[in-house]
Amino acid sequence: MQSTVNYLWHTDDLLGQGATASVYKARNKKSGELVAVKVFNTASYLRPREVQVREFEVLRKLNHQNIVKLFAVEETGGSRQKVLVMEYCSSGSLLSVLESPENAFGLPEEEFLVVLRCVARVNTLSGSKDRLPPKVSPRHEAVPGQRTSSPLSAVAGMNHLRENGIVHRDIKPGNILRLLGEEGQSIYKLTDFGAARELDDDEKFVSVYGTEEYLHPDMYERAVLRKPQQKTFGVTVDLWSIGVTLYHAATGSLPFIPYGGPRRNKEMMYRITTEKPAGAIAGTQKQENGPLEWSYTLPVTCRLSLGLQSQLVPILANILEVEQAKCWGFDQFFAETSDILQRVVVHVFSLSQAVLHHVYIHAHNTIAIFLEAVYEQTRVAPQHQKFLFEGHFWVLEPNLSAQHIAHTTASSPLTLLSTASETPMGLAFKDPAQDIPKFFPKVDLQADYTTAKSVLGAGYQALWLARTLLAGQELMLRGLHWCVETLQATCRRTLEVTRMALLFLSSSLGTESSVAGMTEMQELKKVTELRSRLRALAEALSRCSHSITESQTSLSNLRSELLKNRDQVHADRSVQQIQYCLDKMNLIYKQFKKSRMRPGLGYNEEQIHKLDKVNFSRLAKRLLLQLFQETCVQKYQTSLVTHGRWMREVHETRNHLRMVSCSVAAYNTEAQGAQEGLSQILDRVSHQLLQDRTKEAQVSPPLTAPYPSPALTDLVLQMQELCEEMKLLAFDLQDNNRVIEGLSWPPSAPDS
Repeated sequence: MQSTVNYLWHTDDLLGQGATASVYKARNKKSGELVAVKVFNTASYLRPREVQVREFEVLRKLNHQNIVKLFAVEETGGSRQKVLVMEYCSSGSLLSVLESPENAFGLPEEEFLVVLRCVARVNTLSGSKDRLPPKVSPRHEAVPGQRTSSPLSAVAGMNHLRENGIVHRDIKPGNILRLLGEEGQSIYKLTDFGAARELDDDEKFVSVYGTEEYLHPDMYERAVLRKPQQKTFGVTVDLWSIGVTLYHAATGSLPFIPYGGPRRNKEMMYRITTEKPAGAIAGTQKQENGPLEWSYTLPVTCRLSLGLQSQLVPILANILEVEQAKCWGFDQFFAETSDILQRVVVHVFSLSQAVLHHVYIHAHNTIAIFLEAVYEQTRVAPQHQKFLFEGHFWVLEPNLSAQHIAHTTASSPLTLLSTASETPMGLAFKDPAQDIPKFFPKVDLQADYTTAKSVLGAGYQALWLARTLLAGQELMLRGLHWCVETLQATCRRTLEVTRMALLFLSSSLGTESSVAGMTEMQELKKVTELRSRLRALAEALSRCSHSITESQTSLSNLRSELLKNRDQVHADRSVQQIQYCLDKMNLIYKQFKKSRMRPGLGYNEEQIHKLDKVNFSRLAKRLLLQLFQETCVQKYQTSLVTHGRWMREVHETRNHLRMVSCSVAAYNTEAQGAQEGLSQILDRVSHQLLQDRTKEAQVSPPLTAPYPSPALTDLVLQMQELCEEMKLLAFDLQDNNRVIEGLSWPPSAPDS
């Protein structure tokens, strides 16, 4: 046990160890509160006095939620070694998070944004006063009308930290600690300010600190390659370290990897970082003495959405620049990262492509900007975009604020409808089983641990993919179900109006005999022509009714298939089976992790170790080959083929209903013409009858009040009723056309 006046710790409770100090978990003697104590060793006192006290001075100046707090500076009782008493972060570091097999291919999007937010807050320390000319981010050019955030509007605490003008000089995942908040959320805090120092405007430094994989190439050349050079370093060296750290967090691997690894091939490591083309964010050498391969995008295994990647990649490209004149300054970096963090995410599922998109926009943007952002990711033009949300059409007025967009989630997105009948792309992914190592027959504790870790990481990636593929199938079926429901509603409404029209026409045809009987000359011919037109209209509407009934039957059959498939998706247990295998594999992995720290195993322990390797391999084969490849992937690929067939059927039905709508519109014109003809005949007959009765009254006045004959009265009433019914028919047909146009998708774009 060791102690200071107020704190007590055991040397077994080691949290971390460096060249000049060790960090232990300790307790306050009075309250029992857990803290971390940094105890400096003998080597630390060989440094200049100003270097020894620099960390104390830096930490005393800083007070921010994303920086580990300094509680006290004390001394041990016997050796009087300096001890920093600091905030204890119980959940390890960002490096330990990334070292976990669950994150072998990078952090989930939500967790990455937490890291980005914390890094954006704390790393304002690194360059408070640099004034490099700002560059315009390409993504601001891509979205017209979008405003660039000012550094003054960045996250809370930025201005306070920038005023301190400090360069950290050792930014890496291992120096970003993780703490769980009261609600279970991650809080990341920057620590280890042993290399930090204050830096004024345009001031340079010559001393070299840091971890080589995260070092700026100019510092790497002198510190790692030991080459003499007269270069000085500015605050932007921290930006390079931030870029490498963010790439590592997003992908689970380092951006620059020579053949054999960074530590084994240092000359090639330096060459990769210095020869990197502009815009490239990663470089690898896959063969010994082989060519360098450059990447301008994040790998397909990355879990970040393409929407976030499109925002992040330009930032990485502009801070992973060797030449300081080309590298962004901190003002530009924090403006761009703050711009991302201030955006809201709208989840959009493209039904025709079967792809879920994350669209990052500002709440103050207009919906027109949102529609343009959707076009950038889906290539569906704004005029051809129509959205469903929770089964209902969601009308988006371009001039309104984006705040009017519904609150979406990955499981409840906006469903994008498009007129393009295209083959569904689905999720693009890499099979996790590719390139995974195999166990060597011989027992090698370190090699076995490394192999188990890689395979387990592939297993967790398969679990994430299996969940994503299953969720994609659910979204496909749900979106199609809503489309079918919409088309069925259109069919019912159209069929109802068509049948009403037929009823009206039947009644109008039944009155024509009496009309013909009362019209002896020219009117008889006109009524006959009208009767022929009405009969043709009735026959055409009958055909429409039959066609709509057939569409209803087809849609009902499709709906039954969709419900059956949704039941099958809900009954799928492959994700649970993969999780079961992972739990079993994880137990073996933890044992391997514990065993690798031992010098060797006894005979019985070695036999158990061999059996564990066999069981681990068997579980991995079942997980990656049987459950993932042969079950999840095959079901997903089959669902994409079926989805494409169903989408074509829906498109055909939609186009057919559009044709019926056009026909009904034409028949509506015919009905209006017939109604006008009947009105004219009624007017003429009524006028002629009135004239005849007037003449009769003038020639021989009746002894009693004149009354029209029953036949004449019936005729006039029938004609009036017929005219009213034809007016109702015309109104209903017009209303039906408006309904069909409202429920139908936008007209197809012309072939290009």
